[in-house]
Amino acid sequence: MPNHLARATSPYLRQHADNPVHWQEWTPEALAEAAGRDVPILLSIGYAACHWCHVMAHESFADDEVAAAMNDGFVCIKVDREERPDLDAVYMNATVALTGQGGWPMTCFLTPDGRPFFCGTYYPKRTFLQLLAAVSDTWRNRRGEVEEASDKITDELRSMASGLPGGGPPMQPALCDHAVATVLQDEDVVRGGFATNPAGAPKFPPSALLEALLRNHERTGDIMPMETVERTCSAMARGGIYDQLAGGFARYSVDASWVVPHFEKMLYDNALLLRAYAHWARRTANPLAHKVAAETAAFMIGELGADGMFTSSLDADAAGVEGLTYVFTPAQLTEVLGADDGRWAAELFEVTEEGTFEHGASVLQLPRDPDDPERFVKVRTALLAARVTRPQPSRDDKVVTAWNGLAITALAEASVALDRPEFLDAATQCAHAVWNLHMSDGRLRRASLGGLVGDSAAILEDHAALATGLLTLHQMTGDAAWLDAGSTLLDIALDHFADPDRPGRWFDTADDAEALMVRPADPLDGATPSGASLIAEALLVAAHLAPAESADRYAAAAEATLAAATPILTRLPRSGGHWLAVAEAAVRGPLQIAVACEPGHSELLAAARRLAPGGAVVVGGPVNSSQLLIDRDRVDGADAAYVCRGRTCDRPVTSASELAAALSASV
Repeated sequence: MPNHLARATSPYLRQHADNPVHWQEWTPEALAEAAGRDVPILLSIGYAACHWCHVMAHESFADDEVAAAMNDGFVCIKVDREERPDLDAVYMNATVALTGQGGWPMTCFLTPDGRPFFCGTYYPKRTFLQLLAAVSDTWRNRRGEVEEASDKITDELRSMASGLPGGGPPMQPALCDHAVATVLQDEDVVRGGFATNPAGAPKFPPSALLEALLRNHERTGDIMPMETVERTCSAMARGGIYDQLAGGFARYSVDASWVVPHFEKMLYDNALLLRAYAHWARRTANPLAHKVAAETAAFMIGELGADGMFTSSLDADAAGVEGLTYVFTPAQLTEVLGADDGRWAAELFEVTEEGTFEHGASVLQLPRDPDDPERFVKVRTALLAARVTRPQPSRDDKVVTAWNGLAITALAEASVALDRPEFLDAATQCAHAVWNLHMSDGRLRRASLGGLVGDSAAILEDHAALATGLLTLHQMTGDAAWLDAGSTLLDIALDHFADPDRPGRWFDTADDAEALMVRPADPLDGATPSGASLIAEALLVAAHLAPAESADRYAAAAEATLAAATPILTRLPRSGGHWLAVAEAAVRGPLQIAVACEPGHSELLAAARRLAPGGAVVVGGPVNSSQLLIDRDRVDGADAAYVCRGRTCDRPVTSASELAAALSASV
């Protein structure tokens, strides 16, 4: 059998197209071959920016000895976790259940019908060869043990896949306050952020949680959530996890102080962080908030943008070396800048002789603002120019629907926070491109590459994140086409992803998608918000934008979905950052601000967008031009803002100061 990956639509799979392993994609034909040969499936799951995926590929998959053992005893299947998150979810749960931890590359051994019986992550070459021999021997000589193990694992996975139970009381402000108080107890008040274990590292950006804390502060006036946001956002922005030369955030920090990142840069991390930093910028005069939001948006557009859309990631490695592009020694600073500026830059960026990374090199940090801004610009420009001459990380050019949806929302909101209309232009261009390419024969697809859409069906998070992005554009532009498109996605989601027997429960895959061993239904927020929490946001917004015949359906579904999530906010609020953000909006109504104004620029509408809390619905235009403006007109020739909480509305106001006072009223 040859290697089948050369024509894959995933750059990660194409990275393995020259391996001597007879890789196949996950297809019915591959599973049938395993059954016909009566051999196990060796399933390897990873992604293009993954450092240890590259290491295992170099050590094992490119090695003739290892490849021979793999080809002889197994049907070998490669999966890009970003293209097939449904498969990744099923087998990651199996890996965690068997080993107590997960990660990538993920290595699973399956029966021909897809049931796992042994799982792990990265293996060095010799260990991997021993494992291949042991699994083959067990398969041939102790098949009964394999069947028993796979049955037990399958039963466990099915019990784990129950998702949210459905039902529950309506979301209440007290539950949001409880969740916030619980979260704040876990903050690392010295270094910012939240520890993942007693060692305090690795440390991940709590992106959605930051947005939730900002919304809680806006609702309650409590200063503590805002202080947590400021500590965490400042620490990340000044640490090595943030690219001090070119902008953009790395995936996570390997230490507790945000100094040394895992260098891969993901679109979804930067989109989620852009939303949080832009919101922080709207609520503060802190120049750091404005700087980082602007630079992150510019990074997304400049480094990840392609054909109007946004690609997936930049690799952790360059020329096979992790972090090679980004780190500096004092000598390298002097070589680029000269002695005086080199010493100044070393002190400013905390580049030491000992180094903070490997081989005496340091990751650039910026613990304080430079005392000479003009000198800083000159130094930064020179270092960035020098860095461009180094080997550069590869880019995964795959376009993922959900992550582009997150980017659309973040860029549109950043355009308001920073008064940068070009960010709204980028969001609008992206929405047009994704909708035109990824909406195929009336159904949404997960990903594309080079203008060619892939075969993988979109999952719940794709429908939800893109719907929220389109509804955001509708609010910003008044274009009804975005409302129609967003509503189409929500109708598809309600018809194909909602559990008809348990209101408020959602599956991650459609009812007519490929049937896997388990139908995923994970409600917890992780590196990205769960599909269920994302759909809650989209439904909540659409309930106040859509015509009445659809609005009631969306409102009921949003209420049921949030009610089903109460156990998460009660017991696991740090695993429900986006749930909490949506809940904060819901318990305020959400706030709706309709500004009656003539087409074109309106100072009152611009003020409404700046003043509105996170999650508020804001529209503007002539009377009857949208659902929220039915029978709502200008007042005595002046633009008028109508503020509503749920179905209760205030008297119209005609000035920004009156609007600010109306918005400051308590729930």
